[in-house]
Amino acid sequence: MSETYAPPRGAATLHDVAREAGVSLATASRVLNGSTRKVAESYRDRVEAAAEKLGYTANLSAQAIARGTSAIVALLVADIADPYFGQLASGVARGADEAGLIVTIAITERDPQREVRLVRALRGQRPRGLILAASRTEGPDAAGLKAELDAFSGTGGRVVMLGTGADGVRSIGLDNHGGAAQLGAELAALGYRDAVIVAAAEGIRTSDDRIAGFTQGFTGGGGSIRGIRRGGFTRDAGYAAGQELLAEGLDAGTVVFGISDVVAIGVMSAIRDAGREIGTDIAVAGFDDIATGRDIRPGLTTVRVPLEELGFQALTAAVTADWDAAAEPPLPLEVIVRGSTPPRA
Repeated sequence: MSETYAPPRGAATLHDVAREAGVSLATASRVLNGSTRKVAESYRDRVEAAAEKLGYTANLSAQAIARGTSAIVALLVADIADPYFGQLASGVARGADEAGLIVTIAITERDPQREVRLVRALRGQRPRGLILAASRTEGPDAAGLKAELDAFSGTGGRVVMLGTGADGVRSIGLDNHGGAAQLGAELAALGYRDAVIVAAAEGIRTSDDRIAGFTQGFTGGGGSIRGIRRGGFTRDAGYAAGQELLAEGLDAGTVVFGISDVVAIGVMSAIRDAGREIGTDIAVAGFDDIATGRDIRPGLTTVRVPLEELGFQALTAAVTADWDAAAEPPLPLEVIVRGSTPPRA
């Protein structure tokens, strides 16, 4: 190994490592860039020692150009502050770690055109997989997304959607309709007869499916839907909707179904601030079973979604060449009844 070579200031390059180790550039590349070609152990030891001494790290962008792909999986979420996406990302990260990959996260802010722009930008990083976890929006606002996804797939990347996917796109199904129907039926069985739904804007698939499912289950059990208030998927949207409902007059014994736990928690805060009681006065239910809903008092009735497992399955689908959706068992959803919906007389 050279004792006289002094590496230049700044980030060390592969050339610097090769010179320090006294080997060819090709040999250094095979050792550090994961080549399947065999390298003598003595050379490997020298190259690895030189890389450690110089603080060398591989240029992932250069590797992506050379290989046509990178050791990255991109995850698009609507809002990283939402615990739903945090738990989902945890499952993706666990699967990526097992596969030796890195996860990069981008935030769509539930803006379909921002999602299109992010997909276009991420294509330049040549990620191995692209997981779209934000709720699908249907209609003209989503124009251009399919073309970008087709272009991404055309370069060898795999696209995975949560929920119903587009043609040719892998998807991890989640029975939002069925889970909400179970919840509606359970609340009707507890004696509730009047319900109000606080949902997201029309055209967002997750919200629309949960509205339809809850309506089916609740009315099938003898209840009536007294109204649907649309806003967003945030706590503040739930709080604002709760304030409006209370100002208009919300009868005791009504159950408010928040389209997600985060929305439902916002509704609960509005009820408390109005001096009303949650449960025995106005009941509240959500969907997802985030940890916060278990810790608040009264605890939030909800539909439990195995979010980490959902993320893990999405990562598996993104990196497995022969992945078969039909071979994957459906993720179990479970209605969890807590103190926010006590039985009615």
